[in-house]
Amino acid sequence: MLKIYTDQQFIKPENRRCVFPLLFDLCYTKNEQLLSKYEMVAQMEDAVVVIVPLDISEYFQKKQQKWLFDYIDKAIALKKKVWVYTAGDYGLSLDKQVYTFRLSGFNSKLDSNTFIIPSFIEDPYTTIQQQFQPISKQLLPKIGFVGHASNSWSKWIKEILVFLLHNYNRWTKKLFTDFQSFYPSSIKRYRFLTALQKNNKIDSDFIFRKQYRAGVKTADDKQKTTQDFFKNMEVNPYTFCLRGAGNYSVRFYETLAMGRIPFVIDTDFRLPLNGIINWEQHCILTTDKNVCNSLIDFHKKISDEDFRKMQVNNRNLWLQYLNRDAYFSHICSIFKKNL
Repeated sequence: MLKIYTDQQFIKPENRRCVFPLLFDLCYTKNEQLLSKYEMVAQMEDAVVVIVPLDISEYFQKKQQKWLFDYIDKAIALKKKVWVYTAGDYGLSLDKQVYTFRLSGFNSKLDSNTFIIPSFIEDPYTTIQQQFQPISKQLLPKIGFVGHASNSWSKWIKEILVFLLHNYNRWTKKLFTDFQSFYPSSIKRYRFLTALQKNNKIDSDFIFRKQYRAGVKTADDKQKTTQDFFKNMEVNPYTFCLRGAGNYSVRFYETLAMGRIPFVIDTDFRLPLNGIINWEQHCILTTDKNVCNSLIDFHKKISDEDFRKMQVNNRNLWLQYLNRDAYFSHICSIFKKNL
């Protein structure tokens, strides 16, 4: 078992939403699988890993930076490995010798002690009440997408205003995140999808939404749009994936969970468990300069058997590496190896 320590004063009901994800499983939901791998100790001195209990931006928002830095410095002085969690689309980097867990970031700017956390989602097949089955290869690559994509002037204006507002809030210390360059994701998404749609060597199955989740307001509408989303994924072997506000895609993980093949535009992201998972065996990574040809060439070269096998492997990848239990089990193994 890996011995961990955290400050229990922060483990209270009102902090459920911002607690370090592993601590949520250990302290709130009492996950038996993870409790068999991690041992909570009462003293920092007895731990191998010291965990900052909350998303680090919480300490900045509440003007508790001194507590945060004193806690980290004490653990480092004791030669402990320190884990910090930074939530949200952008994340926040610290100039400290810590291991950072975050959803997104830019691979070229992240150090080797940064671990990307998958988007922890429920099994989509539970939602649509179906069983996983791989799709056989057809003559043309069949790619699906349901989601927010628009090229309107109003969308341009909104994207620019949101970008400026975020920067203003960073400058005035109302928001504590890393800076990110302007990237109008819904507009970029529309342009890539339109190029795929116009290519007669590609069979596209796209549903464009003008708003995120089609702007649903009722539970019934949410259920319907969710069903539409996963049904589209179920019938298409490939799904188009592009980053959103942050440099990551929840859809990417949903595609893997469905046992389908993500077709992903590389925006200098880092993927989870990068040294353990050979991601080239599970998705198509392409640049924004070669979108259509990447899909066509991949589909042409892959055999019928490998096409079905890749879908099975992707479903198993999500089950064995990317859901909450599996991910933190592998993190445990990584740190135990380095003891």
